[in-house]
Parts: sequence; C-alpha cells; structure tokens
Amino acid sequence: MKKIVVAMVLPWLVQAQDIGELFTKLKAHPQTQADILLVKKSELTKDKVDASLYPKISLFASFNHYTDATGMVPVPPSKLAGMKSQPFSDNISKLGAKVSMALFKKSIYTSAKKASAMQKSAESKREIDILKNEALIVGANANFLYLVSLTKALDGQEKSLLETKKTLQIKVNNGRSPASALYKIDDSLNEIAIAKNSIALEERKIISNIESVTGVELQKPIPMKEVVSFTQGEFSSLDGLKYKIEADKIELQIQKEQLYPSLFLNGTYFYSQAKAYNTNKNIDESYGDIGIVLNIPLFEMQQYSEISLADISLQSSKIELKKMKEELQSSAKMLESSLALLTNSLKLYKYSIENKKKLLAIAKVNFNNGRLSTEEYLRYEDAVVVQEANLYKTEATKWQTVMNLAVIYGNNIEEMVK
Repeated sequence: MKKIVVAMVLPWLVQAQDIGELFTKLKAHPQTQADILLVKKSELTKDKVDASLYPKISLFASFNHYTDATGMVPVPPSKLAGMKSQPFSDNISKLGAKVSMALFKKSIYTSAKKASAMQKSAESKREIDILKNEALIVGANANFLYLVSLTKALDGQEKSLLETKKTLQIKVNNGRSPASALYKIDDSLNEIAIAKNSIALEERKIISNIESVTGVELQKPIPMKEVVSFTQGEFSSLDGLKYKIEADKIELQIQKEQLYPSLFLNGTYFYSQAKAYNTNKNIDESYGDIGIVLNIPLFEMQQYSEISLADISLQSSKIELKKMKEELQSSAKMLESSLALLTNSLKLYKYSIENKKKLLAIAKVNFNNGRLSTEEYLRYEDAVVVQEANLYKTEATKWQTVMNLAVIYGNNIEEMVK
C-alpha cells in the first residue's frame, strides 16, 4: 500500500446533472458577465467616437454683478455707432447658445475604426475565456471521476484485505501464523484509510472551487462522453491579439493624423440685458457669430513622441503574437503526440489490470496455504490498485489533453462533450 501515490489534482470546477447545465451556469456567473460588460464597454467606446462627429450645442444663462460699471458687450457695431457711448452697467444678465462641430478632422474617422477593432478584440476574448472555463469544467469533472474510481478501487482492496484478515485471524488463533502478519494487514488497511481521506480532501477542494465559479455545489462527478473530437485549424485563441494589433496599427495612424490640418465650425449667440449706468435706460441687445476655423499644426514635438510610442506598442504586440503562436504550435504538437500515447496507455493499463487481478487471486490462494509471505501477498494487492490508479489518472489526463487542444483551435466544446 505504501507504493500508492494519490495524485494531487488541480482545483478545477464542476457539478450539476449534466455538463450542459454547468456550461449554462458558467455563462450566467458574474465572472462571465464581467467579460460581457467589457464587450459592452467597447461598444460604447465606439459610440462615443461616432458621437464626436455630431454638432455640440449648449445653452447658457448668466447674471453678473460688477463692483464698477462695465461695458455691456458684445454690442453690434451698427447699433454702437448710433449710441453716444457704449452702455455701461454694474448688473448684466445674458442668455445665449454655442455650437461647435468638426467639419474635418481625419483622426476622428480613424478612431472609429480603432474602436471597432477593439470591440472585436473584446468579443474574441470573451469567447476564448468561455472556452477556457468550459475546458476547465470538463477537465475537473474528469479529475473527479478519477478520484471516485480510485476510491472504489481502494474499497475493493479494503474488502479483499478484510476477508484475508478473517482467515489469517483463525490461523493466528490456532498458532499456525505469527501475530505480526495481522499487524502488516492492519497497517495496509490503515494506509488505505489515509489514502481515502486524502482523496476526500481533494474532492472537497474541487467542489469548493466549482461553487465559487459556477455557483453550483457538486455532489458527485458527472458521467460524460466525447461526442466529437477536436478539429485542427487556425489558432482561434490568438484572434483577440490579432484584433489588438489591428487596433494598434490604427492608433499609429491616428497619432500621425494629429499633424493633419483640421477644420471646425464654431458659432455663438448672446442676448444681453441691463440698465445702462450712464443713460439710466433699460437696454437689451442680441449678437451672434458663426465661423470656420482651419487649424494647421506646424511644430508639435510632443506629437512626434506620441507617434514613436504608438509604433513601439505596435511592434510589441506583433512580437507577442509571434511568441504566442510559436508557443501554441509547440503545445499543439506536444498535446497531439501525447494523445496517441495516452490512448495506447489506456489499452495497456486495462490489459495489465486483468493480469494483475489474476495474479492476485493466485497469490491469495498461496498465502492462505502458507506458500507466500505476508509482504509478498500485500505487494500483489498494491499492484492492482496502483495500476487502476494509473488507468483512471490517464483517462483524466486524456480528457484534459483533448480540452486543451479544443481551446487552442477554438472548437465548440459544448458540441464535443455530452
């Protein structure tokens, strides 16, 4: 029993009546909802850029009290010419409106394209995050199945040892076997209890982690089968970064376009009212203007620095994409080659378990007949459980391998697993 090593599983998530229900709970979980909000935020960013192309109109009203009489401005020149002097007052109220609009600013149109690229990047990230979490669910469920199967194997060994202990107790009582043989059996039974307790702790970790992510408390693992295998193709997990590179390219263009001439429309309208300090008459005047402004940047050293920073960000993103692509190519190659080996290992383990069970049956007969020592007999008991543990762990590893490949290639996991 001392040879048995209970593998520590990763704290992955799981639970419900079927895998599909877990996927549904995952999408409704706050963690997934947070990604949805990021997508909505990117949509609003695009709307914000589009909105900057519309006119900006505002109304204003003011009342000003001055310590000294102040000229009531603006006053139209045609009216001011007919006045003896410009009207002055210490209390002036004004109403008016302002309007402004970008007639031509190239960077605004380009910013809209960037916002669209960032929106696609956010959507791609959300889809990949869901895939990763679905893969974790399947992998965790496979690990839980492994732990439950290992517990059943240990139960079987425990039952076998208890039967042997009954027979051995009779021999000890009759003086045909030493009492130390019982101690060895008891020690193996204790080792089984320790292993089962460790497994129970690992199961609780899985249940707790699943509940924190999906809101579902797992009671037992979910039976599942692979309906469709993974499909090779483009590395869809890189789509988010590709869209980011597209956005970085546009950002570089935006910074360059800040040096382009821009054309704006500006307009104001004032309605002023006051009691003239110098003539003691109530005066109200309206005045407005509208004009087009051409702005041509001539010397903007800070903007050249912004262009350089945008170019560095673009190059960094390209390097990151190349690095991630090489890593995914390596991972995919390793996982695909491992998958064939794991499938073969499952066949070998099943064959080995059948043989070891036959050898255990023979060993038990020889032990009861006194032709086999207690240590040798216990080694046969351990060999069966160790190989069963290897089988169940390999099954879990195969599931995880397939899920990792599904994420890399962006496959639909909900259609793969039932």
